[in-house]
Amino acid sequence: MALTNEFLGSSLVERSLFPSSSPSFHHKNGRFLIKPVLVPFGNRRVLKLRKSAKFPVAALSEDLVKNSSSSSLSSSSSSLPSEKPVKFKVRAVVTVRNKIKEDFKETIAKHLDALTDRIGRNVVLELFSTEIDPKTNAPKKTNEAVLKDWAKKTNIKAEKVNYIAEFTVDSNFGEPGAITVINNHQQEFFLENITIEGFATGAVYFPCNSWVQARKDLPGKRIFFSNKPYLPDDTPAGLKVLREKDLKNLRGDGKGARKLSDRIYDYDTYNDLGNPDKGIDLCRPNLGGSEMYPYPRRCRTGREPSDTDISAESRVEKPLPMYVPRDERFEELKKNTFSVKRLKGVLHNLLPGLKSSLSADNQDFNDFSDVDGLYSVGLLIKLGLQDDVLKKFPLPKIVGKIKESTSQGVLKYDIPKIISKDKFAWLRDDEFGRQAIAGVNPVTIEKLEVFPPVSKLDPEIYGPLDSALKEEHILHQLNGMTVQQAIDQNKLFIIDYHDIYLPFLERINALDGRKSYATRTIYYLTPLGTLKPVAIELSLPPSGPNTRSKRVVTPALDATTNWVWMLAKAHVCSNDAGVHQLANHWLRTHACTEPFILSAHRQLSAMHPIFKLLDPHMRYTLEINALARQSLINADGVIESCFTPGRYAMEISSAAYKNFWQFDKDSLPQDLLRRGMAVPDPTKPHGIKLIMNDYPYAEDGLLIWSAIENWVRNYVNYYYPNPSLILNDRELQTWYSEAVNVGHADLKDETWWPELNNSDNLVSVLTILIWNASAQHAALNFGQYPYGGYVPNRPPLMRRLIPEESDPEYGSFLADPQKYFLNALPSLLQATKYMAVVDTLSTHSTDEEYIGERQHPSTWSGDPEIVEKFFEFSAEIGRIEKVIESRNCDKTLRNRCGAGVLPYELLAPSSEPGVTCRGVPNSVST
Repeated sequence: MALTNEFLGSSLVERSLFPSSSPSFHHKNGRFLIKPVLVPFGNRRVLKLRKSAKFPVAALSEDLVKNSSSSSLSSSSSSLPSEKPVKFKVRAVVTVRNKIKEDFKETIAKHLDALTDRIGRNVVLELFSTEIDPKTNAPKKTNEAVLKDWAKKTNIKAEKVNYIAEFTVDSNFGEPGAITVINNHQQEFFLENITIEGFATGAVYFPCNSWVQARKDLPGKRIFFSNKPYLPDDTPAGLKVLREKDLKNLRGDGKGARKLSDRIYDYDTYNDLGNPDKGIDLCRPNLGGSEMYPYPRRCRTGREPSDTDISAESRVEKPLPMYVPRDERFEELKKNTFSVKRLKGVLHNLLPGLKSSLSADNQDFNDFSDVDGLYSVGLLIKLGLQDDVLKKFPLPKIVGKIKESTSQGVLKYDIPKIISKDKFAWLRDDEFGRQAIAGVNPVTIEKLEVFPPVSKLDPEIYGPLDSALKEEHILHQLNGMTVQQAIDQNKLFIIDYHDIYLPFLERINALDGRKSYATRTIYYLTPLGTLKPVAIELSLPPSGPNTRSKRVVTPALDATTNWVWMLAKAHVCSNDAGVHQLANHWLRTHACTEPFILSAHRQLSAMHPIFKLLDPHMRYTLEINALARQSLINADGVIESCFTPGRYAMEISSAAYKNFWQFDKDSLPQDLLRRGMAVPDPTKPHGIKLIMNDYPYAEDGLLIWSAIENWVRNYVNYYYPNPSLILNDRELQTWYSEAVNVGHADLKDETWWPELNNSDNLVSVLTILIWNASAQHAALNFGQYPYGGYVPNRPPLMRRLIPEESDPEYGSFLADPQKYFLNALPSLLQATKYMAVVDTLSTHSTDEEYIGERQHPSTWSGDPEIVEKFFEFSAEIGRIEKVIESRNCDKTLRNRCGAGVLPYELLAPSSEPGVTCRGVPNSVST
């Protein structure tokens, strides 16, 4: 608490400085609120903070002091009757963030704004009190004030510029609660914050972090509230109308196409993934709003329907931007990071046109040296096409950047971490098993409950579903145990992709250059605590009553079975890559989060404490999801081009949403219990006990989960000391109800949705949302290039099945198994396109905000107790990082420490910029 008071100022100390100015106190919901009074600057002493503040504090101007302490005012202030208000001047310090780089058009507009600012077309502010004026029955407010010196400061090159505006207020004005801003300039500007100085209770902070549009683009006044949180029923009378007006502006009316300058949040289905106007091959089903293809809702853009299918929204293709509300778009540093990484992706748009230049031999990997060459000489030099590409490239400036980026060749890739310490680690079975619990997709492994495993699909539709796995396949690998003994002693585990893939296999395998199985992999937990794969079942849809549709592959006994085993593991990894991307990464952390973000902006005021809690965990998510619809999950996008399911990828994602996703099971402890990876244990800090001692994702994840949960519980208990406050909070209830009933309308009737009727359920819902946006997404995202950047380790698609002895291909397999294996992987162009994308997605930008961090950490909330609790949460995150570091040095934990073994750092909270395979950002931003 002492630390907070040093940052925010102690109201007790301040009150003692002004004994003649008796502020009135009233008690509400367990908190004392102070009615501020104004004191002439001439009568004040200056209280200096002992520690430097982390927020910007501007010095008071001499003119302001002189004006506010004029002789007539100072001589009469002590003798004025108490009922007669005294006028004083206070000032606003307005912090505007400059753009790092401006184009020519923006520079011209900036100078034009400087000229017109001199003649009255300027930025205008009004300050609103929390109180109602009894004479007008409207909120008390000041006269309009303009920002000074805008024209003089136009050429300042600093990142941030402070401007001043002065208000004249009465001594009975009350506490400032809101500011409105009108931008009469030609172009928008980024308003970071406003600080009001001159009140007896100290500075009042208004966190803004918003683009203020020109009035010509967005008529009306922008409303910003102080950092003081209020539940709806506690909203001061002077702010009630503004609170509702601001939310109404954000909701819009659900009509018309959105402009890029709009700030409107609304819902729509995924009806823009296909492009029927370009041909039937690019038609895709609309996801969401139907029983066949249920899906979460996304942000509405309101674009016109396509010409050939009225139910499909027309497309916006790169480089044109997809609409998201203006404040959701990437800020400049983030945008620059994406732009640099996308240079490789832009080049890939040219490569298909050069395919005629490629011989049949260099379209595939024919030798492992071909793969290695991507990291040593680059793709285009390897193909001899560098000059051809650069000649065809239309932007010489960008070509220059590309040439500068590598001295050896364009599209030269960084060495992925998986081969940085041990080039051959990926070949080992123990590494294959380790990645199931410490790789990029450690959330699908389950305890084996029944052997052989059982399918839940309908045999009437999919034919006989009995597993081909037999005890004799694995018995000799269980250290003398029977299968049942191994199950009872928690020694057998499974990754089962049978039911999610089998319904789609017939269509997938009919695609050109795609071949897949529905896989099941059985793992044995060794006495050393490592996982050993002991059998892989490969299933195909039965093509006839007597055809073999299943086969079991076990670890190698000779040279031939070694290559068969390698191919089987590659097919498992291909299955895993699809489920990871379509069900776990994209669906769970991106798509299922978006409705809660849309509803938060529509139904929770910026001054609502729950909005303030969630705010850092919503940053950039709508933008990255829009970019995904534009170029990743769309028809013929990266996912369809580079992953086995091809055009059926998003149908698989929809099926996963329908059959496997449950919001309540996104709680880490509940997910571990559901998968049998933990058992209930009330004596443990998390209420569960892991059945595997060295499960890096779960062990580190539980530390972060508990830290988030404790922080959220402290926060919730502060604002909701009893359940009735939760039930009666109309904004909170509407937020959750709309997120479920509109944002997840296709699953709204499921019984597993928690009810928002007590603090435990509210804590659970909020913890799940923050966990998914931060740690869960980090665990699933930032290892994509470190593990998948070496395609043989984790191929996103397969192009060949494993040949049987009776197959015509079996001879070529025996003759050159290495070539057969590499030709079964993605082609050279497919692989490099995939590598360029996961390289981008795995990159931290320089403006990343990590868990335990906030913009303006001392002033984001006006409640000192909450700020203090946040600092405690931040300190706990720091302690967790040290625990993770120590675990990664523990030689007994062989899944994270050993010769050539990658440490598990995907849940280590902090990171440097770039591809680091660590770091937990606050939000889903890549």
